Amino acid sequence: MRGEASVIDQIKDFASWFFVSGDPLIYGADVAIALTTAAIIFVLSYFGKWGWLWREWLTTVDHKRVGIMYIIAALLMLFRGGVDALMMRTQLVFPDMKFLSPEHYNEVFTTHGVIMILFMAMPLMFGLFNIAVPLQLGARDVAFPFLNSLSFWLFFFGAMLFNMSFVIGGSPNGGWLSYPPLSELTGSPGVGEDFYIWGIQVSGIGSLMTGINFIVTIVKMRAPGMTWSRVPIFTWSVLSSCIAIIVAFPVLTVTLALLFLDRFLGAHFFTMDGGGNAMMYVNLIWMWGHPEVYIVVLPAFGIYSEVVATFSKKRLFGYGSMVFAMLSISIMAYFTWLHHFFTMGSGANVNIFFAISTMIIAIPTGVKIFNWLFTMFRGRISFTTPMMWTLAFIPCFVVGGMTGVMLSVAPADFQFHNSYFLIAHFHQVLIGGVAFGYFAGLYYWWPKMFGFKLNETIGKWAFWIWNIGFYVCFMPQYVVGLDGMTRRINSYGWDTGWWAMNFTSTIGGFLMGIGFLFQVWQIAHSIKFMEKDTTGDPWGARTLEWSIPSPAPLYNFATTPLVTDRDDWWEEKERIAAGKMPKEKPKLEPIHMPKNSPIPFIQSICWFTVGFGLVFHWLWIAIPGFVGIALTLLAHSFNYDTDYYIPVDEIRQTEAKAGRGV
Repeated sequence: MRGEASVIDQIKDFASWFFVSGDPLIYGADVAIALTTAAIIFVLSYFGKWGWLWREWLTTVDHKRVGIMYIIAALLMLFRGGVDALMMRTQLVFPDMKFLSPEHYNEVFTTHGVIMILFMAMPLMFGLFNIAVPLQLGARDVAFPFLNSLSFWLFFFGAMLFNMSFVIGGSPNGGWLSYPPLSELTGSPGVGEDFYIWGIQVSGIGSLMTGINFIVTIVKMRAPGMTWSRVPIFTWSVLSSCIAIIVAFPVLTVTLALLFLDRFLGAHFFTMDGGGNAMMYVNLIWMWGHPEVYIVVLPAFGIYSEVVATFSKKRLFGYGSMVFAMLSISIMAYFTWLHHFFTMGSGANVNIFFAISTMIIAIPTGVKIFNWLFTMFRGRISFTTPMMWTLAFIPCFVVGGMTGVMLSVAPADFQFHNSYFLIAHFHQVLIGGVAFGYFAGLYYWWPKMFGFKLNETIGKWAFWIWNIGFYVCFMPQYVVGLDGMTRRINSYGWDTGWWAMNFTSTIGGFLMGIGFLFQVWQIAHSIKFMEKDTTGDPWGARTLEWSIPSPAPLYNFATTPLVTDRDDWWEEKERIAAGKMPKEKPKLEPIHMPKNSPIPFIQSICWFTVGFGLVFHWLWIAIPGFVGIALTLLAHSFNYDTDYYIPVDEIRQTEAKAGRGV
């Protein structure tokens, strides 16, 4: 009996160490995860959809479906990160209530930052890349479809590895950039930081591969006649962003690898006791971290440009200057990283250099604002939801940009640094610049993805609630920051005078949450009462993706388009409206397409296994994961059955169903 009791006690001890316990919020999350998983399994089994899920989605290499999976994952992460934000706001409005303990608060703001930047903004961006770029180029897929699928699954399983830390092992709590010594073993002896390292590492490899893939796609797969001066502006923004990705993400990979060696093997790259230097980590992480801001915001600039031109019924003003501005930003982004630690003793001359380089980057950013305003000038503007999100972005980003210039002044930064002023600026730029842009893109390309538009009335309700909530939430944070409230605190005294501003800010945060619920309602309502788009061009748009049916067929274009103008589809419509003959299309031919493959999905599970094993230092789990990766690489290397042809009859039938004669 003693032996049995001992085994049971050991199991209990292991479970209490392995699973996060003792917090009612975590127990609630456990129940929610269990119920959601059971519901998904039941629905798939009841309707017999397991085979469909495997064939049509898990093994797909079609860029459009990969894009949709990115977007679904991003919206789920937006919900998770949004709940984190509301929990923090609740704690700050009731500072004496101890809704979140200091330890739990540290975990929540760490995961909130990581999720919103790396697991929400990045996949939403990649989703829109996948949806729009090949179609704008007149291509049938991305350059490397297999790699594209692998990129998505690496991102997905990296995100799952990171997210499972809040119910297994414990979440990271060293801040979203995990500065040493907080992230070293002495500062964080638990496994939370290892989840951080491997969750980001696995998904980061996928992000790097996506950057390479889209650069090659844009350079090599443009339709005949699409010279560089005819490339759509969104595609230019994607190219600018990908240039930054392929330089920045290797730095992140190396930085996290060094941190892991410190924690796993007792190396001392960043530990002062062993001769390391924590400032080296700070420099390295911001060499990735500041370009990362521009990586996610540049494609949003492209979306705004497409939306403004389409809904103003005018050609984009200043196309050349817009391209120059975006490419300039992608390069200049590497000369700004040090402004994140002006206060850490770099010296006056170094601070001056980075202050000036940070101010200079505001110039190309300002150029774009004027281009959008001049595009709208004397245009026939339609106030659709994509256009409303674009219009809301402009004043929001101007305020965010101006406060950024304030922070770039080194002497002033000594006052603003580490205050809520910084938090307000950061969110103003990233929500106003990035999230608003991706919402605009999502609304804009939704018909091309699914063949119907989202309900405009509910969308405008969501828009106003979001925007009112945004200003109610973040304007008070500027004030309370100037009043001396520092970030990363979960409580404060009533004598500070900060409560009223925090109360107002929290109301705004919840309004934004209600706005998100309106968007969910908008999608559900639109699916139920959808009005199918039979035109393929519901907005009267300008670029090639709107010249094909909605949703886009598997092969995208029945025949490869010949491009003769910058806004080729718009010019073609103008020619036809003027009574001229449409451009002659080439004869239909069988279309060469890639085959689906299970290897990206399986290999990503192996990467997940490696990461999970190394988080707990369990080599008996990690080694089989490494073996699985090697075997899947071998299997793919010797797989020669990777493509097929769609016959002409099938193309003709598909086009006929979409109401197109070819």
